[in-house]
Amino acid sequence: MNLGPTELIIILVIVLVLFGGAKLPKLAKSLGEAQREFKKGAEESESASDTPSDAGPVS
Repeated sequence: MNLGPTELIIILVIVLVLFGGAKLPKLAKSLGEAQREFKKGAEESESASDTPSDAGPVS
């Protein structure tokens, strides 16, 4: 799915109408923070799955 400039403008106008101009910076900030937390969690789970376990098998 390829979004062109016309589609992006339409989406931006819809978001502006739904949330209003005053709330857009706050919304963008929270989306950025959520993205950072998601990437951090993904990196942590990837590094945890790459490291071998020291415990060994439990009998």
